Amino acid sequence: MHRVLLLTTASTVLLAACSGVTARRPDTRVSTAYETPAAAIDAGLQPQALDRWWTLFGDPQLNGLIETALTNAPDAKSALARLAEARANRSEAFFSTLPQGQATGNAQNQNTEVIAGRNLFSPAGQVQTYSAAFNVSWELDLFGRSRAALRAARADLAAARFDYEATRMSLADQTAQSLFQARSVATQLADAQESLRISSELSRVAGIRVQRGLGSKGDAARVDTDRAAAQAEVARLEVALQAAKRNLLVLIGRGSDPTASLPIEPGAGPAPLPPAQAPGDILARRPDVREAEARLEGALGRLSYDKLALFPTFTLKPGVSISKSTGGFELTQWAWTLAAGAAVPVLDRPKLLAAARSSGARAEQAVVAYEKAVQTAYAEAENALNTVAGDRTRVDRLQEAEQQARFAFNAADIGYKAGLTDLNTLLDAERRWRAARSQATGIRNQALVDSAAAFKALGGGWTPDQTTSIADRSR
Repeated sequence: MHRVLLLTTASTVLLAACSGVTARRPDTRVSTAYETPAAAIDAGLQPQALDRWWTLFGDPQLNGLIETALTNAPDAKSALARLAEARANRSEAFFSTLPQGQATGNAQNQNTEVIAGRNLFSPAGQVQTYSAAFNVSWELDLFGRSRAALRAARADLAAARFDYEATRMSLADQTAQSLFQARSVATQLADAQESLRISSELSRVAGIRVQRGLGSKGDAARVDTDRAAAQAEVARLEVALQAAKRNLLVLIGRGSDPTASLPIEPGAGPAPLPPAQAPGDILARRPDVREAEARLEGALGRLSYDKLALFPTFTLKPGVSISKSTGGFELTQWAWTLAAGAAVPVLDRPKLLAAARSSGARAEQAVVAYEKAVQTAYAEAENALNTVAGDRTRVDRLQEAEQQARFAFNAADIGYKAGLTDLNTLLDAERRWRAARSQATGIRNQALVDSAAAFKALGGGWTPDQTTSIADRSR
């Protein structure tokens, strides 16, 4: 019997080893340096500045909104719930490797009446029977199948943890971008109100010139047309600002608060630069990359679990029971058992092999997803740094253009009021200044948005642990 069992086990091991279901190692090579200008980074800033990058903007309102979002936002709460679920699943997988068993009990009251004749073996009357048992089942993990299940559960927990961090990281970026965009609308509204003020002043001057015979009614009508257009633009931007404030309140988990509780002032400060980071750092800094890595680890654990299903299983089944009967006669007995079982997959082997191949395909998908996550992270980081460098150049040039356009308008305004410049020249100068002001305002706010996106692309917004990367652990 022992020889048969040994031969069956050996043949099962050989068949499992020959299943041919394996997973390749992912290719995570990236360039040694970003192809970005030096103007896109702050070489003197420590990498730890990425952990709470929003503090680099020196903006108390931004800090407060992000802290509120990280605590109260629906996305953050949902990610936290997924993390709690993964913790429970990991605990379930761990306890399933321990001996399992349950205590059972039973009580019975039987009343027997003899209608005719005599029954020597079952006396009439009431008989009470009580019994209790405690049976245990423990599957011996000789080939590591339980450890493979636990490995997958731990990887799922790690993936949920990184998903939680990625959600918070993305939430901080979305909050910053929403605030900057709302301020951009507020700045546009302030510019539109300034344009309305200028149009109103020009309309007043044009009316005076008509009264004095120095101007035509056609010129006055043109100015009034610009004033009406400015009034319409002000009304549009007021509605847009209200919508931006409401969307920001919903994002940070304060959707029921009145928009008046969120003051948005126009203006845009300087955009900070991210610290210098090597491309290889994104493998540890980006939580989405590490989540993909953990998903791969989980897929490998499930692949091992399915492959090990081809191996025999051995189970210990100890137990103890006691029973007592009272009534016509009394009897008390107890017993203990110590049993062992073995199961070898035979007829279901094709199904198990198909399940293993399916797990192998899912593992390959996880490998591809991990490789894509690495490549995407590298591309996003490089593109974000290039964008930051381009924004700095555009901010300088458009601010200079805005100053020149303002000077030209002021000169034309003085000339028009003195009767030295015609209306066409003045209106043209005003439109050029308005366009230059709008472009300068837009690029300053866009530089802030792109700066926040660059911090996110480099993996900012959380504090990575210093433990060994999951994929580097023994498999």
